[in-house]
Amino acid sequence: MKLLTIALCLATLSCAPFSISSSAQNTKPIPELSASQKAAIGQKIWQNECGGSIDGLTTWNAGEEFPSLGIGHFIWYTASHKGPFTESWPQFMAYCKQRGVTPPAVALSPHAPWNSPAEFKADFRSPRMNELRQWLASTVTLQTDFIITRSRAALPKILAGAPSSERERIATNYQKVAATAHGQYALIDYVNFKGDGLNTGERYNGRGWGLLQVLGEMRNVTSGAAAAKEFADAATRCLNRRIDNSPPARGEARWRAGWTNRCQTYAQPL
Repeated sequence: MKLLTIALCLATLSCAPFSISSSAQNTKPIPELSASQKAAIGQKIWQNECGGSIDGLTTWNAGEEFPSLGIGHFIWYTASHKGPFTESWPQFMAYCKQRGVTPPAVALSPHAPWNSPAEFKADFRSPRMNELRQWLASTVTLQTDFIITRSRAALPKILAGAPSSERERIATNYQKVAATAHGQYALIDYVNFKGDGLNTGERYNGRGWGLLQVLGEMRNVTSGAAAAKEFADAATRCLNRRIDNSPPARGEARWRAGWTNRCQTYAQPL
């Protein structure tokens, strides 16, 4: 029952302040994020993914088989390619519909309308892509809310999917990290960055790299800033392991420095 209480509370974290478990002793309420803190998190994610640029809101990265859109570089697969990574663009479109927001027509296609990086590049300055980028630039708050909502929904699923012997420690580590605003940024950004860790397709040599794995990787530290720092270090360790286990043809070592730099922002105040 305690873990169910934790999961339900964390799922509503972006809406109101709460305590991880009302029956637990010596636990402090997790601070509610202010509007300015949410805005700062959105800007940091935009900087992480797109360098803070409008052009970066529509990207097809070298070595990838799909375009990535928005401040969170939401993955959008083509009709001819369905990869192992969680596709987040359709989830964002569903969120827009739920919020009563109508995106540009090109965004509502059932699959990414470009079949290759060359097609994407040729269409980059077309009216429909210019419209899409302008819409994305004008909806940063909406995208930030989606990313936060997606992150908050991750923990109940993680607790349900984790070994029973690990659930209490994972929930406790989440609470420790979430005790500061920059710790909450770490949790929010990481789910958007590398997922919740439950997708079995996101494994190399049987080892994942999502939020589940990072929380499980953390060493025992005190709540607050120390936990945010340990989360940053644990995320770096998980991603280094991913790179070491990755197929050589993917050339993932080229991302090591950038991924490490991103993870280390989790230890810094907003």
